[in-house]
Amino acid sequence: MNTAEPGAPTPTDSVPGLLQILWLASPALPVGGFSYSEGLEAAVDADWVSDETSATEWLTDQLQLGLARADLAVVAQAIPAWRCGDMARIRALNHWVLHTRETQEFRLQTEQMGRSMLEWARNLGPLGTGVFERLQSAGLEPPTYPLASACAAAHSDASVRDCLMGYAFGWSENMVQAAIKSVPLGQSAGQRMLARLAQAIPAAVTHAQSLTDDTRQAFTPMLAILSARHETQYSRLFRS
Repeated sequence: MNTAEPGAPTPTDSVPGLLQILWLASPALPVGGFSYSEGLEAAVDADWVSDETSATEWLTDQLQLGLARADLAVVAQAIPAWRCGDMARIRALNHWVLHTRETQEFRLQTEQMGRSMLEWARNLGPLGTGVFERLQSAGLEPPTYPLASACAAAHSDASVRDCLMGYAFGWSENMVQAAIKSVPLGQSAGQRMLARLAQAIPAAVTHAQSLTDDTRQAFTPMLAILSARHETQYSRLFRS
């Protein structure tokens, strides 16, 4: 049975849609997500995050107030645009991501991860040709990670909602690993945190899918302050 959404292209390879989304969400994807804490390390340094409870609350808030309102909403709008070839829409969304990053760290992160996604597709050879050529032809200078990830997801036959679930879970895994290393915490604590985030992801995805250009937002002022502090933090494990 074909589960592709109307207008979705035929996948460029034989990997089923679910496996493609799991692949994109994997920490093994060579885009460098493991090297960023997205302000969490600065929150630990400020003693705002100091244990499992505070780390869980911090990341859950970041999922709901940051990721769901901004990057997840962008990916939700970008996947249909990639599937129907609306390059003007893609460029507009990419422009929005670039110009709503509140610190240099956050902007460098989305640029580096976007370029790495492009290289990942190029290095796959025939398996990644469709994604690589589509990203190149879009003329994004540079491609941001949400738009590059959406391009890769659009080449699967997975639903937009499932693509967003994968994106959010991949983010959660990276952030939990950042918490384990920076707080620090044990692996069992990390699994409990991931379980809490997994419970919160469906509602975050639903909210992201409900947002429009007028209601999508990137406004996390305290996170921006922590990120700016992190740029000159004396001792760091992470790039953000």
